[in-house]
Amino acid sequence: MLDPRSARFATLKFSEFYKSAYVTVDRIESKEFGFGDFDNTIARRHMGFRNAKTLNAYLAAAAPSSVSFSSAFYRYPEGRPMERKGWLGSELVFDLDASDLRLPCQLKHGKSWVCSSCLDSVKREVVKLIEDFLIPDFAVQEGAIHVNFSGNRGYHIHITDERFYPLKTKEREQITGYITARGINMKVFFPSLGERGKRLTGPKPTDPGWGGKLARGVISALNSGEPMLAVLGVDGPVARKLIKNKAEVILGITMGNWDKINIEHKADFWTNVLKSMAVGQTSSIDKNVTSGVEHLIRLPGTVHPGTGLLAKPATSLDKFEPMKEALLFRKGSVKVKVEKAPEFSIGGETFGPFEKEARELPTYAAIYLMLKRVAVLA
Repeated sequence: MLDPRSARFATLKFSEFYKSAYVTVDRIESKEFGFGDFDNTIARRHMGFRNAKTLNAYLAAAAPSSVSFSSAFYRYPEGRPMERKGWLGSELVFDLDASDLRLPCQLKHGKSWVCSSCLDSVKREVVKLIEDFLIPDFAVQEGAIHVNFSGNRGYHIHITDERFYPLKTKEREQITGYITARGINMKVFFPSLGERGKRLTGPKPTDPGWGGKLARGVISALNSGEPMLAVLGVDGPVARKLIKNKAEVILGITMGNWDKINIEHKADFWTNVLKSMAVGQTSSIDKNVTSGVEHLIRLPGTVHPGTGLLAKPATSLDKFEPMKEALLFRKGSVKVKVEKAPEFSIGGETFGPFEKEARELPTYAAIYLMLKRVAVLA
């Protein structure tokens, strides 16, 4: 539970923000909204607004700690139970979060904190989702892809392509199963895999779906060198052997002959390579966000209750720096007592590590620590 004094201070700052901000929502009259406090992200839902003016009046008056809205469109957003809302369809939404990734830096700061390496890694997953799956495999136009920083550890990707709106849970599960390579049987791509004395035939770059994706990915990594092979999980002596025989290996893959890659434990090896090419989204996130047509998700333009950062569109993803561009509460400083916090960077400055000490910090850094539950007002 958030310290009461810290909660009051943060609420005051949230209120100041909402009195000067103006949040817009497409098709707002068809959207359901949910609001919560610092300890319960969605304490109440089944709320609707006729237009942006009424929504912003509510935000200015109530200063909610957490604001969420539906990926679904409804005839009666305020209806309850859910069956009375009159579901009209749902956007396809993906939630990519650094905590879903296994990163070396997390051994230092844990999964509840983020560093520049975490944020760069999850950004690569977003690019992978868009450039390797949504555009080439699902023919989604760039204008229908909206990437929003979540305000914490990752990004929410909203697909406003009406082809996806009618899809029910089962169809959405198939999409996420495809992008995460969940349940893929490698024998489909390599029929003789694990059979002694048989030539290993496999997919060609021109093949559709995951087969062609795997072939093209390996060829691209070979042409890029050891660092890209390492990204695919191929490093050390194996990577150097592949690069040494690059021309022969690429020719073999192009012809569907994967025996040119002489490695041990091929089944495990190629399974791991394929998994490294998939999008990092856990099954629990998939179930709640992408497959769940009635899910509520953070509203862009509102403050995240766990960080004090702004959930906002990342219009130029390659240049977007969330710990700078999503910064609020830039004025003044606050003295806090920090129980324990690892080194962290925010607003272009690095703070910590701290342990059982009082510190005068910029307001945004103090709020960040308070909402992380590691500091209280001094």
